[in-house]
Amino acid sequence: MAAATNLPKQMDTIKRQQLLAQLNWRYATKQFDPTRKISPEDWAALESALILSPSSWGLQPWRFIVITDPKMREKLFPATWNQRQILDCSHYVVFTVNTKMTEEHIDKHITRTAEVRGGTPEALKRYRDVMMGDVVTGARGPISQEWAARQAYLALGNFMTSAALMGIDTCPMEGFEPDEYDKILDLAAQGFASVVCCAAGYRALDDKHAAQKKVRFPHEQVIHIV
Repeated sequence: MAAATNLPKQMDTIKRQQLLAQLNWRYATKQFDPTRKISPEDWAALESALILSPSSWGLQPWRFIVITDPKMREKLFPATWNQRQILDCSHYVVFTVNTKMTEEHIDKHITRTAEVRGGTPEALKRYRDVMMGDVVTGARGPISQEWAARQAYLALGNFMTSAALMGIDTCPMEGFEPDEYDKILDLAAQGFASVVCCAAGYRALDDKHAAQKKVRFPHEQVIHIV
């Protein structure tokens, strides 16, 4: 008799045609319909998708700030190059990261790992020491904010793909002034810095960009099999 396992049950998966159809449907939405809002249930799923995003060592060196207050969006608008997506979208997410990785961050992750998976933090000492020697006391320690920013982009990609699969539009936005965002949102005092933003909602029917063909380099130029 086969040994019992604790592996999660394989769920139904989408077909490859569905995946490619939704990725082709997705585009960086320039005009959102301000009258259409993402349902609370769908937004809760997207928040969970953010939480489930992968990160190096699983350290999750980020905080996702969802800007729902219209007055706060108005404050951020000039620092977003006056792009209307921030005002018209349903939900607006600012991806922020820790400005420095510390021993406290490592211990928090170790404690949470023991809590979720069982065992004790002491049993994870070797794992803890390896992480410490990488992003705290190691070569990446002095550039840990840059390292964390790369993790934020993993979360951004996961968020956008998840939204596309649900038929929800997004627009990733690097066109903003991080220093101004950090001041307005008081991020430095909290040990965070803004990296990138993403507007989410539903495209306006008259957004001409929705019908434009995607411009991508040919398969043979970007895929190299060794």
